[in-house]
Amino acid sequence: MVWFITGCSSGFGKELARQLLKKGEQVVATARNLDSLQDLDSEKQLLKLSLDITDQSAVDSAVKEAISRFERIDVLINNAGYGLGGGLEEASDEQIRAQFETNVFGTIQVTKAILPLMREQKSGYIQVLSSIAGLVSTPGFAYYNGSKFALEGMFEALQQEVRPFGIKVTIVEPGPFRTEFAGSSIKLADPIPAYAETAGKIRNYFDKTNGNQLGDPVKAAEILIGLVERDEPPLRLLLGNWAVDRYTQKLETELKHIKAWEELSRSADFDD
Repeated sequence: MVWFITGCSSGFGKELARQLLKKGEQVVATARNLDSLQDLDSEKQLLKLSLDITDQSAVDSAVKEAISRFERIDVLINNAGYGLGGGLEEASDEQIRAQFETNVFGTIQVTKAILPLMREQKSGYIQVLSSIAGLVSTPGFAYYNGSKFALEGMFEALQQEVRPFGIKVTIVEPGPFRTEFAGSSIKLADPIPAYAETAGKIRNYFDKTNGNQLGDPVKAAEILIGLVERDEPPLRLLLGNWAVDRYTQKLETELKHIKAWEELSRSADFDD
């Protein structure tokens, strides 16, 4: 199989590439900085490409090079992205747009570039790395939440759109994993003192969490690779105890909320 992975400079992307190369798979490993891929080495199995997923011409060129080398793409791992910490009022317009350009529009561009190939093959598997933050919002993470919520909605629709072509889709929602996400992969907005007790607490969370996360990236990579062998992989897959507990708690709360306001909600229809 040929795997095309974005965001391989660190974290899940780097670990996925490592594990796949050990298994003898063919890998297209991409990252903004090609130097970050130096520790990945396999002359026959590996194609390393510099790729900024927000650059459409770069995306098209990377896909063309991948096809030229391996003739097909069987699995797309949309992993590239980063987090913007700060409240809705705190982040600048430039920071907001950059967050969505990478996490949302960049992911769309890569997916749209590869979908025609998979449709022609009548097979393929797309995994998109969302986050538990794509299902549960947190003060101080408004725009990261928004970018991941967007992916959740789009790729849920995509799964239904491409099923007739033999293409499968899984949205992955990790909780905290011991990667660089809470460290070098986080960008912070300038704080507004009024939000110190709400959005401002996210900064302390990153400091305490970084390097102490419960999630094991190696185990996560093995799980994601194993999904390819499933005849019917899940639409959504939570990763880690924290993610499962957090989302379960939200669903239970949401159901109570629906029941509490059900009569008022149902009263909005025409009487006949």
